[in-house]
Amino acid sequence: MRLGEIKCPKGARRNRKRLGQGPGSGTGKTAGKGHKGQRARSGARRGNRIGFIGGTLAYFRHMPKIGFSNHNFRVVYQTVNIADIESRGLEGEVGVDALLAAGLVRSDKQPIKILGDGELSRSVTIKAQHFSKSAREKIEKAGGQAEVI
Repeated sequence: MRLGEIKCPKGARRNRKRLGQGPGSGTGKTAGKGHKGQRARSGARRGNRIGFIGGTLAYFRHMPKIGFSNHNFRVVYQTVNIADIESRGLEGEVGVDALLAAGLVRSDKQPIKILGDGELSRSVTIKAQHFSKSAREKIEKAGGQAEVI
């Protein structure tokens, strides 16, 4: 059997419904859209989007805007665990370039935070933008240094 010989089972593929093809087709004239109204128009949506109340102004648009969100200004860190550094066998001075080459971070543009999950068996100098308290303790306990960039 070859790819070109594979056929769909009978009845699996159907022709699309051809709308507006005259009175004999069963879908002529209004093409299944009824007469006038919002849903008969081109580009009309079904009223199923969030907050839709039959064409009147949605409730959440009646409410005043209050409060402040810091979401736009948050700092998103790339996280690296000590266990990952240990498993990749990184030694000596471990900076952003070494973490990028080892595949532990995706970008050198975003800040990096070192987390303390796992154990470190060798002395390593790690350079990153931020360290958790447990990570800093474990690095120093192994005889290494945690340097903030």
